[in-house]
Amino acid sequence: MGDMIHALEATSPMFGEYSPASILLSLLLAFVLGQIMAWTYVWTHSGLSYSRSYTQSLVIMTMVVALVMVVIGNNIVTAFGLLGALALIRFRNVLKDTRDTVFVFMTLVIGMAVGTQRFMIAIIGTVALLAVIFYLNYTSFGTISRFDGYLTLRLSTSGTRDEFSQQLNRFCRVIKKVSTRQSGDEEGSETVYQVGLRDRDRGEEMIERLRQIEGVVHVSLVVRDELSEL
Repeated sequence: MGDMIHALEATSPMFGEYSPASILLSLLLAFVLGQIMAWTYVWTHSGLSYSRSYTQSLVIMTMVVALVMVVIGNNIVTAFGLLGALALIRFRNVLKDTRDTVFVFMTLVIGMAVGTQRFMIAIIGTVALLAVIFYLNYTSFGTISRFDGYLTLRLSTSGTRDEFSQQLNRFCRVIKKVSTRQSGDEEGSETVYQVGLRDRDRGEEMIERLRQIEGVVHVSLVVRDELSEL
C-alpha cells in the first residue's frame, strides 16, 4: 500500500501544472473511491427513501469535484469565476435523510483531495470513514428504543389469556401494554402491546401461533424500521 501511494504522489504536478496523465489518474481514482462510497451507501442503507439516481450521483459528484479542483489549480481568478458560475445553479432537490447529506459531504471532500493530487489523504480518509460507517451500521449505534413494533390482539370473552401470555413470552423479550378497548360482551376486547422481539425474523411464526389459540379473533403485528423512531 505504501509503495502504491508513493507512486501516486510521484505524479503530483508542481505549481498547478497538470499533465494529461495526472488528470486521467485523478479522475480514475475519484471514480474508484466514488464507487466504493456508493456501494457502501447501498449496503448500509435502510428505509424507504432509497434513490438510484442519488447513488449514481455520489460517483459522478466525486469525479466532478476532482475535475473542478484541477481546473482551479492555483489560479484565484478561476476559483472566483467557478464560484460565480456555481452560484447561478439552483438545486431544488431536498435530501430527506441527514445520512444522505453526510455522504454528499464525503464525496465533496474526497473529490477535493483527489483533485489537488493529495492521493494519500483521499485513500486513507475514504478507508477510515467507511470503516466507521460499517461499524455504526453493524452495531446499530444510536438505537434507543427497546421495542420493535406494535402487536394488536382481539380476544373473545371465551378466550383464555394464559396460553396467550406463554406464547408472547416465548417470542418477545419485552412487552408493554399500550391500550385496551372493550368492544362488548360478544366481541370481547382488543389490546395493543408494544413488543420487543427476540428474533425479528420470527414475527410471522408468532402470529401463526397466536392465531391457533382458542378465543383469539384477530392478531396483527406492525414492525418498525430499525433506523426510524417509534
